Amino acid sequence: MGKGSLEGAVVAVAGAAGPAGRATLMKLAEAGATVVGADAHVARLAEAVDAARYAHGGTTVIGETVDLLDLDATRAWANSIEKEFGRIDGLVHLVGGWRGSAGFAETDLRDWATLEKLLIRTVQHTSLAFHEGLLRSDHGRYVLISAAGASKPTAGNAAYAASKAAAEAWTLALGDAFRKAGGEDGPRAAATVLVIKALVHDAMRAERPNAKFAGFTDAVELAEAIAGVWDKPAGEVNGKRLWLTPAP
Repeated sequence: MGKGSLEGAVVAVAGAAGPAGRATLMKLAEAGATVVGADAHVARLAEAVDAARYAHGGTTVIGETVDLLDLDATRAWANSIEKEFGRIDGLVHLVGGWRGSAGFAETDLRDWATLEKLLIRTVQHTSLAFHEGLLRSDHGRYVLISAAGASKPTAGNAAYAASKAAAEAWTLALGDAFRKAGGEDGPRAAATVLVIKALVHDAMRAERPNAKFAGFTDAVELAEAIAGVWDKPAGEVNGKRLWLTPAP
């Protein structure tokens, strides 16, 4: 996607320092957006921001350290973006984490406690913090990245799948709020879930050159799909799961 629907948009990226975040910063900057990334890993965030700035000179890409487990801090982040740039057109949620076990009986509920914070609480806080600003936008988008396992949980992934399923449900509820706010004219903003099997990137391929990574989504392809959400009318993507891997 070239410059177009994202030209001049202001988009926040939560969890911007990982491979998916790095690719997303690149893609959004390439599309002409002002990008504000947040992550708990300060050094990696700075590297990702610098890479996007270097690749796409003239675009605004900044990084901020935000405690997304603190609702007040997350609201302050959302408000500061809108105050500085005059608008907020998107929040991409890339905060990740995985915990698993050998089987169902071996599930450690401490894993649930960790994943509940990473995969659910951060969705709750970002959606609540950005809800009003996205409604004020002409093309607000809330984009959650989820996993196919949420729809077909396996015995050893109970905590992870349940966390992802809860995050999906919360995001779809946000979509219903956008639908109701739009009334008869339809939603102006959209909450969308992009579903992948798993993510693959260049470093993983370098570590395992003989692996096929069947059904995995490349980080760059994911970033393109994220940017593509702005290309579609809100009514087409609001409250929808968009599968980037075959549905189970």
